Amino acid sequence: MSIPYRFEPTASAASLRAEFGEIEDGTETGTNATIAGRLMLRRVQGKLAFGTLQDSSGRIQLFAPSKVTPNFEDFTGLRLGDWIGVSGEVMKTRKGELSVKVQEWVVLAKAERQFPDKFHGITDQDMRFRQRYVDLWVTEKSRDNFVMRSKIISLTRRWLEDQSFMEVETPILHPIPGGALAKPFTTHHNALDAELFLRIAPELYLKRLTAGGFERVFEIGRVFRNEGMSTRHNPEFTMLELYQAYADYGDIMELVENLVEYLCLEIHGTTVLTYGERELDFSAPWRRASMVELIKEVTGESVSLDMDMDELRSLASGFAVELRESYGTGKIILEIYEKMVEGEMWDPIFVTDYPKEVSPLSRDHRSLDGYTERFEGIVAGRELCNAFSELIDPAEQRRRFEDQAKLKAEGDDEAMVVDEDYLRAMEYGLPPTGGLGIGMDRLVMLLADAHTIRDVVLFPTLRPEQFDPASESQAADEDKVAEA
Repeated sequence: MSIPYRFEPTASAASLRAEFGEIEDGTETGTNATIAGRLMLRRVQGKLAFGTLQDSSGRIQLFAPSKVTPNFEDFTGLRLGDWIGVSGEVMKTRKGELSVKVQEWVVLAKAERQFPDKFHGITDQDMRFRQRYVDLWVTEKSRDNFVMRSKIISLTRRWLEDQSFMEVETPILHPIPGGALAKPFTTHHNALDAELFLRIAPELYLKRLTAGGFERVFEIGRVFRNEGMSTRHNPEFTMLELYQAYADYGDIMELVENLVEYLCLEIHGTTVLTYGERELDFSAPWRRASMVELIKEVTGESVSLDMDMDELRSLASGFAVELRESYGTGKIILEIYEKMVEGEMWDPIFVTDYPKEVSPLSRDHRSLDGYTERFEGIVAGRELCNAFSELIDPAEQRRRFEDQAKLKAEGDDEAMVVDEDYLRAMEYGLPPTGGLGIGMDRLVMLLADAHTIRDVVLFPTLRPEQFDPASESQAADEDKVAEA
């Protein structure tokens, strides 16, 4: 069989439906079209065959009478999943199905493995994630999720550019891990004989650019954290980070709620969505409440940085919160909040005013001693974003880096180290700045009503698969036999 080197469609399934979808049943248009895609369904009724061709825009029926379709026997012997090119007249059958009458056809690629049919789909979830190239054809929801993801990323860029933000690119290989509390992946550069780290956040580089005079910058890109996996965590994920000079965390709250509201309206036409059979209202403004306020609201217990340490530890133990000896009052308050409160928050809320102990890059709160001007956006019981009024005092930043370095020396793999070059940039002067990080995968999950991050990441990280070339070849042969 000769496979052509190229093929030129003149139409898509969607364009044909747009142009001819309303013609009357039993109509022949006299218009020819050439389309290409996978054969997803096929049935033969004597001297008449029907098929469903799917391209990137959707599906359309193929109508193949033996008197019209050349090599009819070969056409009826096509396997599900075969790529074919078809030319013929656009028509609508008497039963009202828009179709292309197959007057010419050619095989563009053979499916050497048995392709799942659209009625049964893929029942093995592990197969869905490992073999996304199959999942995208047979799971409509999956394809829709990734089309939506592409639109969300594109719309986010456009919206930020309309707000005068400039998109930049910063290094993925870092000489020093920083910008977030997380364990990095390490690698080695042979020419420099130097240990490097996949970035856990672009934050410190973006703030260098703010110090360099770029007043509004953003980056959408992959970050890497050597941590466990769950329905909300993948070791590599997509982060939006941005920095706005002359702004504080209040300005960034407004930016977040306005951006998400815009995305909801553009994608769904409404700010009221359903997530897991519960309603979520993303309309601005979102509620704002401090961490200690919410702990009191949910648990009935008051906490503060001034509490006696033994009393606070006893309270945490009563909530079954696991503590380390190194934890101060701020860290214990955060642990209580994360164990008892965060998962109870449903509608969008900005949880504000985090303890300084757990916020090494955040600016001191202007009116609350021991706290910082930091917030996290929480939706459906999970973190969506993290943001600060950025710390701009290099001496204070050095002290906090040194505190982090002590924690790392004591065995905390997620603690930061002292970044001397970033401190040098701050010493040249960093203006008042508001900063933000949004997990774009989690945002897509919310807008797509997806409940695992693997449903919105095209190729999620999975346990390595063991391949046996001999058995793989045998499996392909068995697929052919099963199809026959």
